[in-house]
Amino acid sequence: MIYFDQAATTIQKPACVTEAVTKAMCRMGNSGRGVHGSALDASREIYDARERIARFFGCAKSSHVVFTANATESLNTVLFGLLGAGDHVIATDLEHNSVLRPLYHLEQNGTQVSYLRADRQGNVHLDELELLLQPNTKVIVCTHASNLTGNLIDIAAVGAFAAAHHVLFVVDASQTAGIFPIDMRQMHIDVLCFTGHKALLGPQGTGGICIGAQADIRPLKMGGTGVQTYLHTQPAEYPVRLEAGTLNGHGIAGLNAAVRYLEQMGIEKRRKKELALMRRFYEGVRMIPGIRVYGDFSRERAPIVALNWADVPSSELSDALWEEAEIATRPGAHCAPRMHQALGTVEQGAVRFSFGYENTEEEVDEALAVLRRLCR
Repeated sequence: MIYFDQAATTIQKPACVTEAVTKAMCRMGNSGRGVHGSALDASREIYDARERIARFFGCAKSSHVVFTANATESLNTVLFGLLGAGDHVIATDLEHNSVLRPLYHLEQNGTQVSYLRADRQGNVHLDELELLLQPNTKVIVCTHASNLTGNLIDIAAVGAFAAAHHVLFVVDASQTAGIFPIDMRQMHIDVLCFTGHKALLGPQGTGGICIGAQADIRPLKMGGTGVQTYLHTQPAEYPVRLEAGTLNGHGIAGLNAAVRYLEQMGIEKRRKKELALMRRFYEGVRMIPGIRVYGDFSRERAPIVALNWADVPSSELSDALWEEAEIATRPGAHCAPRMHQALGTVEQGAVRFSFGYENTEEEVDEALAVLRRLCR
């Protein structure tokens, strides 16, 4: 198999990740539910993971690193925990449904929502933010990179704008955490939402929220925390305010090992290789007659190429790639409806190729050769 679906999940995890999960499953108890050795092992591992992730993303307090099951849970927790009737939020056309669907629901219950529009290349123009700002604007939420086109948003510029106007800034880093450097303090990010199973190289079922000092997030879930049992309400302190129930300690151990691996490797090395593979593929595929490539390749971007051939449905082309040469890609709408509307691809969808560090130039060349045969 040639795996070009890294934006959906990374398959080839470092050996240290699987070893950490296996070891945790054999020895870890339930963090915060006792003082015996197994419970303390779990607490130490999770504490170490909070410390490491806080350093990795420039989060001021490790206690403000909250673990979730994925970025969807993170974003739902944050948006429902910050916004209510009478508030105004600004989002973008690049957003995933994990942002859009909570916003549509909030809108039905009195939250006002505005969208920064994308052009035909899938870019947004940040000078238009000023036009969307309202007296009751509370939050700006945006993805760091489109999961469809790979186009990046300059989150440092958005963060500076949000800080200047005393608006909370929420970032969805699902496609960039582990590839691009992110520093919450330098970029004026109030809340960072991430998933563990993509470029962070962790297990599925892991994710989190890094919370700055200004964000006061109401709990989405309530239940056991192992502390303050007799309170009728969820404890007010982070992280237990947002961590009801047993954490995925085994997965968090794997995520901790993955972030340690990335620290030792250096994400710059990884980013350089992945972007070189993406560029090699792009330069070859754009020369195939009938191929249309979406997104802006003139600026920094994530290692993603989305395309269509003629009027063939994206699902058919993706199926043909798999049947012809076991090349794994992602067709369809990619949970990014507003982006497809901006690109004019609502009916056809698109075939997404996404590249990872374990991919090779030989795999890229093989995919190009197969596409040339299929599109002949």
